[in-house]
Amino acid sequence: MRKTVIFLLVVALGLESSSSDHHQPYRTAFHFQPPQNWMNDPNGPMYYNGVYHNFYQHNPKGPLFSNQMHWAHSVSYDLINWIHLDLAITPTEHFDINSCWSGSATILPGNKPVMLYTGIDSQFRQVQNLAVPKDLSDPYLREWVKYTGNPIISLPDGIQPDDFRDPTTTWIAEDGKWRTIVGSQKDKTGIAFLYHSDDFINWTRSDSPLHMVEDTGIWECPDFFPVWIDSTNGVDTSVTASNEHVMFVLKMGLLDHSKDYYLIGNYDYEKELYVPQNDLTLSTLRYDYGKYYGSKSFFDPVKNRRILMAWVNESDSEADTIAKGWAGIQSFPRSIWLDKDQKQLMQWPIEEIEMLFKNEVSSHNMKLEGGSLHEVQGITASQADVRIAFNLTNLEEAEILGENWIDPQVVCSEKDASYRGKFGAFGLLALASHDLTEQTAIFFRVFQNNGRFVVIMCSDQSRSSTKNGIDKMSFGAFVDINPQQEEISLRTLIDHSIVESFGGGGKTCITARVYPTLAIGEEARLFAFNNGTESVVISKLSAWSVKKAQMNVEETIGCADQ
Repeated sequence: MRKTVIFLLVVALGLESSSSDHHQPYRTAFHFQPPQNWMNDPNGPMYYNGVYHNFYQHNPKGPLFSNQMHWAHSVSYDLINWIHLDLAITPTEHFDINSCWSGSATILPGNKPVMLYTGIDSQFRQVQNLAVPKDLSDPYLREWVKYTGNPIISLPDGIQPDDFRDPTTTWIAEDGKWRTIVGSQKDKTGIAFLYHSDDFINWTRSDSPLHMVEDTGIWECPDFFPVWIDSTNGVDTSVTASNEHVMFVLKMGLLDHSKDYYLIGNYDYEKELYVPQNDLTLSTLRYDYGKYYGSKSFFDPVKNRRILMAWVNESDSEADTIAKGWAGIQSFPRSIWLDKDQKQLMQWPIEEIEMLFKNEVSSHNMKLEGGSLHEVQGITASQADVRIAFNLTNLEEAEILGENWIDPQVVCSEKDASYRGKFGAFGLLALASHDLTEQTAIFFRVFQNNGRFVVIMCSDQSRSSTKNGIDKMSFGAFVDINPQQEEISLRTLIDHSIVESFGGGGKTCITARVYPTLAIGEEARLFAFNNGTESVVISKLSAWSVKKAQMNVEETIGCADQ
């Protein structure tokens, strides 16, 4: 099995980071980011012949967004350690001379990978192009060749030149035809245009879009894939629509709000119609209720799962970005599947993170009185994976959630971690300074509403940094659990400037970017806390230091076969 020598060295030496470089305190240890400059959307992730590929939008000339975007490329054997390669697709031809924008990978019969991507052509129109690997015997697929007949899909009539982009991974239906969707809008109506092809070269637009919704604006980075209704396993994109054991997810990025929303429903390929079970509104389901956009999923045949990654942008100023010399990281890869109630997706960090675990600490059945803290010691608090579960009693004492509090983000903003309710705030204080001047609070509140209990999860960045001029917005979302019948659980990945949190076993996810000035490296501390007036019980707390992954290794170091 082919492995890189450098990966073996990492394992042998146990390389890790207990403190970050104070010149670059916000670079991450186990979240993917390029060596320097700008990065945004993940593009064309795939597994091919033993290697995972991660392409991404990149400006190789600086840390700010550019009108000359490229496809950068890294590869991995485990989705944790990454080898940095040369640029894969660059703006060179009339059909992409003004940028190579996002797209997707498909593995064709005969085990042949292809890419569809959006090019900004010489007339600044968004068109869809095809590229293939130059040499299939190259395990890293370093070089990509553009089809000379590009564009294969031109701008539709009546659509503005800059409103047509980001083709999805294709799928093949029972009629043997390939299909893809492309995001668009017309008169503020968001559109998923559907195209089909017999040969992957000649594409015809269907008479009707796969789906469209008024007043949602441009749909970016759409994704369309099946999910099992009775399994946590992933599903290959081309599993037939007639399979009664699958439903279909349609995800769209709403540029006007910089958020990824998704729908769950049924797909009738004969009628070319997608029927969601929920409407698309600003309260519709989202992958993540924090900083999380431009996401892309792919089917991993190695472990029979669907993996999701997304762009997590910066919250600091342009001046800070220029000073750092880089911008943008990617979320830690997540497995996703349909919840057993078929109402939403579940998300969980991929199991490979355990390769990096060190120094586990744990506690059980610990009572936290109102207004108390418990410091989690024995781990590296700036690089950690923390799992905690709370049990609550006397819930009949919970506060009433008034009708004016229907937006959980408003609740989290106006009732921050310092506000003492009956049940809440309780949760974690991540990247905290010794005196708590700096802290990123991830916490829950429990309310009563119309005879049932409502759980709200918050990520409070208001005191995350002493720096001024940065975005310290708080985030919030409902967690669909009944605290009378189950524990309230929280898992949080902490990595210097990113805090990814998973509530209710992965039902609700919130990602935050933070820039502490005091809680850096070894100065960072971690606490479980309860600021409610009622006590809570930590039924179990487990935490690990997370070692530094090997990131951006130059592939010229050399390889060995084993």
